[in-house]
Amino acid sequence: MKIATKRAVVAATALLLTAGTLTACSSTGSSTGGSGSSGAVKIGLLLPDDVTARYAAADKPYFTEAVKKLDPKATVLYQNAAGSAAKQQQQAQSMLAQGVKVLVLDAFDGAAAATIVTQAKAKKVPVIDYDRLVNGGQSDYYISFDNEKVGELQGQAFVDQLKKEGVPSGAGILMINGSPTDNNATLFKQGAHKIIDASGYKVLAEYDTPGWLPANAQSWATSQFTKFGSQIKGIYAANDGTAGGVIAAAKAKKVDLSKLALTGQDASLAGVQSILAGDQFMTVYKAIKPEAEKAAQLAVDLVKGKKPTAPTTVSGVPSFLLVPVAVTVDNIESTIVKDNFLKASDICTSAYAAACTKAGIQ
Repeated sequence: MKIATKRAVVAATALLLTAGTLTACSSTGSSTGGSGSSGAVKIGLLLPDDVTARYAAADKPYFTEAVKKLDPKATVLYQNAAGSAAKQQQQAQSMLAQGVKVLVLDAFDGAAAATIVTQAKAKKVPVIDYDRLVNGGQSDYYISFDNEKVGELQGQAFVDQLKKEGVPSGAGILMINGSPTDNNATLFKQGAHKIIDASGYKVLAEYDTPGWLPANAQSWATSQFTKFGSQIKGIYAANDGTAGGVIAAAKAKKVDLSKLALTGQDASLAGVQSILAGDQFMTVYKAIKPEAEKAAQLAVDLVKGKKPTAPTTVSGVPSFLLVPVAVTVDNIESTIVKDNFLKASDICTSAYAAACTKAGIQ
């Protein structure tokens, strides 16, 4: 899929979004925001899994807080699919039965979730595709990042790191992609391949990680270390969770991670600490706060009968796309910490204090 967007418009969109504060929360079950009165307008938030830290730690609290600020009387109904398309289907049906006026849907399975959109449309309930696009192009809005660009950032950083380490053209690498049911994973993979395929490095083997589960990535990486051994000079991992699986596999096989370029994504606490430890060299920071706040604004606007004009479209869906940022040890402080996405005090525990000082994180 080709995504067309203009950086200036995206940046302007992001600047219009309000600021907020990160608060922790549970990633499963339901939650309400606002007054919770029986007459309150209900907005549904459906998130896909509980293995990706960002959903509980950032997306849900940012979204709920933003809705409450925009409409104190609104109630947010929240559910997490825990990695099950069938469960997400049931959760959506329950929300529609409870009378939600808008569904904000981060689909676990982009193809299966098309049924959710169809059912919502039948009840005249608008749907906002959040972070992941639902197949079919029938949703009212899509809010995410330029996900092909995410893959390009990862791929370019990966190739640059291999060259920096003196790895010659033709050397072998592995690619551990995201879940085959996640449309975003397809875009990450597409963007990464665009750079890697032109680099001269040889992809020894490639794997699409079911459910994004780190354990699946770890198991596959273990088998590849056994099969290819020292031929592997770098590993493209689609996010910090799969990178964590690689790190566990490498340590079990006594592979020297300081000599193995490893990518990531999501700027998770574990991922950032892995960068400081020298086990992983980069991640991708996606400012989830403006993404969640924009979704909240769109949801409240739709409840009020407003239909904001989007700066671009993706598969025919009016879309707002934000700009991702590649992060290495050199710019953790100026991006992730500066934006208060992660606090220096959380990152720089005793095991990472010396590395934080060296990186200028304070």
